[in-house]
Amino acid sequence: MNGELLAILEAIERDKGIDREVLIQAVEGALASAAKKSLGLSEESIVTVTLDRQSGRLSVVSDDRQVSSIDFSRIAAQTAKQVIIQKIREAEREVIFSEFQGRVGDIVTGSVHRFERGDIIVELGRAEAVMPRAERIPHEEYQQGDRLQGYVLEVRRSVKGPAIILSRTHEGFIRGLFALEVPEIAEGIVEIKAIAREPGDRTKIAVASKDEKVDCVGACVGMRGTRVKNIVRELHGEKIDIIRWQSDIKEFIAAALSPAKIAEIRLAAEPRHALVVVDDDQLSLAIGKRGQNVRLASKLTGWELEIQSKSQLAAVEVELRAVPGVGPAMETRLKEAGITTAQELASMTIEQLTAVKSVGAKTAQRLIDAAKRTLETRAATGGAEVTAPPADAPAEAATPQESAAVAEAPREEPAEPEAAQPTADADASGPTEDAQPAEPAEPSGEQAAEPASEPEAPTELPEAPAVETPPDEQPSDEESKA
Repeated sequence: MNGELLAILEAIERDKGIDREVLIQAVEGALASAAKKSLGLSEESIVTVTLDRQSGRLSVVSDDRQVSSIDFSRIAAQTAKQVIIQKIREAEREVIFSEFQGRVGDIVTGSVHRFERGDIIVELGRAEAVMPRAERIPHEEYQQGDRLQGYVLEVRRSVKGPAIILSRTHEGFIRGLFALEVPEIAEGIVEIKAIAREPGDRTKIAVASKDEKVDCVGACVGMRGTRVKNIVRELHGEKIDIIRWQSDIKEFIAAALSPAKIAEIRLAAEPRHALVVVDDDQLSLAIGKRGQNVRLASKLTGWELEIQSKSQLAAVEVELRAVPGVGPAMETRLKEAGITTAQELASMTIEQLTAVKSVGAKTAQRLIDAAKRTLETRAATGGAEVTAPPADAPAEAATPQESAAVAEAPREEPAEPEAAQPTADADASGPTEDAQPAEPAEPSGEQAAEPASEPEAPTELPEAPAVETPPDEQPSDEESKA
């Protein structure tokens, strides 16, 4: 009997993975509880049962007295059985919890056992794991008995035992699949720097090689794409873009937005914000379907990306000369420092702007404020320029057509006051000292331009009284003839 007990404990140890010492302690505790009931002792009594590890012989000590033999009643034996089973279950749960607690972040393989309220119960040998609906790849369907791989997301204790949570949407699932398929990643030669993923649709990964002789992208793709094809098959057709990681952020952003071709990248002073300029025919490719390409690239690089085509940028870009206080000399200095638009000027900090030649802190603050006001005015007016010319600004030059029209128009001379006609009283009394002779009017432009027509009969006018005229006011000969 004693040998059979040890053999049973050894079999349980092999099947359940429970330590033998734990099983022996469970048996000793259960028999001690049963001995108290068989001997009619109270719960406060101390009964110790010891199992010999070599021979399997049991010894019972009650209140420091050796008990030679005990006849266990049926109830006491049943109680001992239940206690042993309970102890074994608790020990098994602890073993499972310890095992999978160390496997968090690993890829495990199991089979679909059953479905509970949309969750999949996966059988992992002696343990069961749960894959919630939120951790499943959209549009994936499974049947009972199907093989399934999952990423161990979490292991926690529960009333029913250890709860093992699996996931197929986590980024670690992609990392684990590449580690299984690509030996260079498992060995640490190739490193996955970043992963951006939309489960079931598309994934971008950035890889780098620690060995110059190993091509990181080629190692992940494999011969004729065999390695990456196996991963795509496991993900049920999810697209995977493998990108070479770059230390230069502009090159990294350009690679992350592939297959679109990038014309220009401008890094703003704001924390991790970049403006990406592309040709008009590359705009839709850079943005991607429903913004997927730029969204994944932004997540992969960790930068907020803004995509604009050249035509869009030209429509909204404000030149430096539109900012009040930016003259030709200042504009030249700013452009030499790499600041070409009002948007870039408004996004600068005082520390960055003072690095420009001949720009102090006060000037930098004034320029930044002026650029921001200019942009706000542009935004409020829908992009139209609202600038008032200075008061002393010269008038705009006339067009050639306007100049020709002005040349053809007759020149009008200012009208001179007509000489007062002498009245009858004046004629009677004679000339006065204030009376001046009327100067003949010069011909107007029209009259001068018109060809000479038949001379009209001179109109007789009353003779003006003779008045002595100063020498400097004497009419010229030509005026007299006229």
